[in-house]
Parts: sequence; C-alpha cells; structure tokens
Amino acid sequence: MTQSQHTPLAIVFALGFTMMLGPFAIDTYLPAFPDIAAAMGVEINVVSLSISVYMVAIALGQLVGGALSDRFGRRRVLVTGLLLFAGASFFLSRAQSIESLLLGRAVQALGGGFTAVSIPALVRDRVKGLQAAKLFSMIGLVAIVAPAIAPSIGTLLLRLGDWGVIFVFLGVYALLLLPLLTVTVFKGPRRPPAGPGGISMVARYVGVLRERRALPHIGWQAAGFGGLIIFVTWSAFIYQVHYEQSRDAFALLFACNIVAMFCCNLLNRVLLNRLPSLQILRGATVAQAAAAVWLLGVALLDGPVFAFLPGMMLYAGALGAISPNNQAGFLEYFPGSSGSAAALMGTATFSLGGIASGLSTLLPQTLTAVTLCMFACSMVSLGFMALRGTRSHAMA
Repeated sequence: MTQSQHTPLAIVFALGFTMMLGPFAIDTYLPAFPDIAAAMGVEINVVSLSISVYMVAIALGQLVGGALSDRFGRRRVLVTGLLLFAGASFFLSRAQSIESLLLGRAVQALGGGFTAVSIPALVRDRVKGLQAAKLFSMIGLVAIVAPAIAPSIGTLLLRLGDWGVIFVFLGVYALLLLPLLTVTVFKGPRRPPAGPGGISMVARYVGVLRERRALPHIGWQAAGFGGLIIFVTWSAFIYQVHYEQSRDAFALLFACNIVAMFCCNLLNRVLLNRLPSLQILRGATVAQAAAAVWLLGVALLDGPVFAFLPGMMLYAGALGAISPNNQAGFLEYFPGSSGSAAALMGTATFSLGGIASGLSTLLPQTLTAVTLCMFACSMVSLGFMALRGTRSHAMA
C-alpha cells in the first residue's frame, strides 16, 4: 500500500468489514448468555468471564501480531489471524463446559488480535495526520454496523438452532474475509515487510514507549473503551434482568447505543473539516464524562430504562469520536513502526478493558455498581486528557 490522500471505497469497506469481526465476536452471543449459562450449569456472571478472557487474549494477540506485521508484512499476519479465529470459532460451537468455552475464546481472541492490529497499521501505511483521522472515521462508519446488528443476528440464529450456531457464523464470516481482502487491500504484487528486519520485537516496543509525548493517548483510549466494555459485559443483566426486558427488546436497546456511535462518527467526519482533531477529541471526552454522571444519577434514583437509555447512548456515542481521533494522534508519532505502535495501544486498551470487565463481575449485581465503574473510567479519561496538556501536535 502506498501513501495516498485518496483511498478507494472498496478498500474502506474491506477494512471496515474486517474491523466488524471484533464487535461480532463480542456482541453476537450476548443474547445467548442465559442459554449458555443453563447449558453449562453456571451463573450468568460466570459466562460473562468469557468476555474478559477474550479482551485479555486479544491484547496479547495484538502485542505479538503488531511487531510481526512490521517484520513480516501485514498480509501474513492478517491471514494467519483470520484462520486462527475461524478454527477457534468452530471449536467453540461444540464446547460443552465453561472451561472449554473460556479456552476457545482465548484462542479465538489471539486470532482476533492479529486481525485487529493490522487495520490501524494498514491505515498508517497509506495516509497520515488529518487524513488518517478521516480514514479511521470512514472505516468506523462501516464497522460500527456490526455491534448494532450483532445482538439481532444472535437472536435470529438462536431461533434457527442452539447457541453453537452463533460461533459457526463467526467462523464462516472470518473465512469469507480472506477472498475479500485478497481482491481489495492486497490486490497486486506482494510488498516487502514494512520495517527493517534487524530490529527485534522488544526493541520496537521500547522505541514506542520512549516517545513520552504519545503515551497519554494510550491511557486515554484504554479508559474510554474500558467504560464501554464494562457496560457490554453487564448489558444482558442491565436490560434483561434489572429492567426486565425481553430478548428482542434487549437487541433493540443495545442497537440504540450503536446508532449513537454512528451519528457521532459521522459528525466527527464533518467537524474534521472545521476543527483540529485534538479539539474534537477533548470535546467528546468531556461529553462522555457528562453522560457517566447522568447514568450514575439514574442508577442512584432507580430511574426507568428510558431515562437510562439516552445517557448510555451519549456515553457510547462519544467513543465514535474519541477512538478515531485518538488513534490518529497517537500513530502520527510513529511513521516507521505503526504496526508495533498500534499493537501497544491495542494491547493496553483490550487488556485493561478486559481486566476492568473481569473485576466488575466481582461487584454486587446492581446497576449502581456498574455505573459507578463506568463513571470511574470517564474520570480517568479526563485525567489523561489533562496529562496530554495543551500542546497541539500537528495532524494534517
């Protein structure tokens, strides 16, 4: 892929569909949590640990995959990740115990990590600065469809068979991405590895960590994402248990958050033509913090679901502007090692999110406890925003 200010729509859609794999892996099986818990004889919060395991393992996959993509090229790492993800998905479709479920999710996430880390690296290979922020936003507009429709797909698949069918769907989807990427992103002759081969994996990551100006972006991304993944972990409890909504209603309520992310992502695209990326990032972070305050207030006052929903939509929607601008700002510091840099950010984001998600399952099963955790994450985001300071790094 060569540096260009224009990216063909075919590539945008191919990268977007590839990014959809992550949300599909997390959100499609959410409606099946009660069924999985009943089949395996465990509580629903134990099944929720499969999300935490996935988050931690995908972080490891990104850490390894990012450096490998700088060393051996994006194509090999991306294809390996998709094949690993598909194989683990087919294994999961036949899992009969919570131990096999957690093991399968860990292997599936390793493949997902190889896949996920390749996307920002491919973007940084093609464009930089403001153009990178716009391209991230465009890809996000495609990929954001996945979490909106994933619970509905899961609900539909449960009508066709048991919960194992959901994992068969995930495996088939991963395999179908291979020919799509071949005729779009990787069309043409193979390119040599992106970086010099003599640099070790450890040296690449040490080089990224030495760029202290970029480090606040990692914590900023991890905190914003962590609050959202805590909600995802508890979403079945919040809507189906606390608010006593049906499975179909749960899918619709969950989709409202994704509609908000889509709208914020679209608004971000418009604002990037008028405002600096860093300014938009700060505004979205403040908006997410305000939403966290609202959600905590609803929980403390035992408000109804339709009071909870708008605050949750703003909280989730803000991430549609936080993520692309933060990624672009961070990767701008690493033109020669974007794979390793993207891996480090992804590893921190998913591992810390997974740890937060896992620890949250130890809390009392109350809406107040969940929203308090989300509020804490938003305060951490504000802290990293302040640490980033007022110095603006050019993004053009």
